[in-house]
Amino acid sequence: MAEYRDDDAGSLQPAFDFSTLRRWPDVEADNLFAHDAADKLLLDTAQPLLAGLEGRRIAVVNDHYGALTLALTASGQRGVRVVQDALSSERALDNNASRLGLAGYRHHLLEPAAFQGAGLVLLQLPRSLDALEEISGCIAAAASPDVMVLAGGRVKHMSTAMNSVLATSFSSVTAGLARQKARILTASGPLPSLGGRFPRSEEHDVGLPLPLRLVAFGATFGGPKVDPGTRFLLPLLAGARQADRAVDLGCGNGTIAAYLALARGGMRVLALDQSASAVRSARATAETNGAADRVEVRRDDALSSLPAASEQLIVLNPPFHIGNTVHAGIALKLFADAGRVLAPGGELWTVWNSHLAYKPALNRLVGPTRQVARNPKFTVTVSTRD
Repeated sequence: MAEYRDDDAGSLQPAFDFSTLRRWPDVEADNLFAHDAADKLLLDTAQPLLAGLEGRRIAVVNDHYGALTLALTASGQRGVRVVQDALSSERALDNNASRLGLAGYRHHLLEPAAFQGAGLVLLQLPRSLDALEEISGCIAAAASPDVMVLAGGRVKHMSTAMNSVLATSFSSVTAGLARQKARILTASGPLPSLGGRFPRSEEHDVGLPLPLRLVAFGATFGGPKVDPGTRFLLPLLAGARQADRAVDLGCGNGTIAAYLALARGGMRVLALDQSASAVRSARATAETNGAADRVEVRRDDALSSLPAASEQLIVLNPPFHIGNTVHAGIALKLFADAGRVLAPGGELWTVWNSHLAYKPALNRLVGPTRQVARNPKFTVTVSTRD
């Protein structure tokens, strides 16, 4: 095990240099960090529970950039299981591990098998209660009966509803004292799985001959609903250029991909998202609506798997936050990659919150941009690669 020392706050911290961690390939900026107080509090709280516990019985969930996993592996734990929804988080962890010469962890998708026999789970609390419900259900379904789940987060992003969600899967849920604006919820006593909660689905009228049924797993942004910006965008896509294939960048639950495949007969759609949950959801949405033969779904960080100047049409409803932080960096990253991947004359159709004023950035990163439509909340633009 690693040596521990008293830090300035009087608590125990592992002898691991968190300042060496980077966020890359996620957005990096002066006000964005690769670790937080919840990481350190989780590790401190876990320390007494690690004695005699083999690494292969430890699972880490939502480790944003590797702080939890790499502190454990640096202390000698081997076989730690890591579940991360975002592909950029997986890659950041691997990049940090490579730079620091650390190994001894394994990536897993979110499913009960990832927690088979686990005795300790360290969880960075997700933003979504649905995501937390799915995670806790998977843990309870397969972990050891004596498993301890330590769920940490920044106090400003936590709510008592999180306790209630954990209580659907565990008989005991307690809240610890706050430290440096972070807090730990401890859950134990796994309960029988309720089953049947995920994925969820809903039908929506989006102007097609039949309602569109959307499917969503827990961590998929917006669940099985039509995002308001997407609803504004969909009918306007009739004016998009003709192309054999469209790319739905940041596909979420697959609304745009399924709509294009159904509205434009022979069009094929490549749906991309870095969220493992979104990929499962978009794939299920395409299958449910009979469009699986025209919609290919992949997990990708932006458009990193596509070559330059290879696509004629990209459609994007960009996120405006990174984790719990509102930040334009993620949209700018997606715009820049769309500019790289579009062929000359290719189009990027984008819907965005009007107050964000993305048009100058689109002109710079993609090409000449014109407004297609605007309402009090949303703006739709088309940018043409020159």
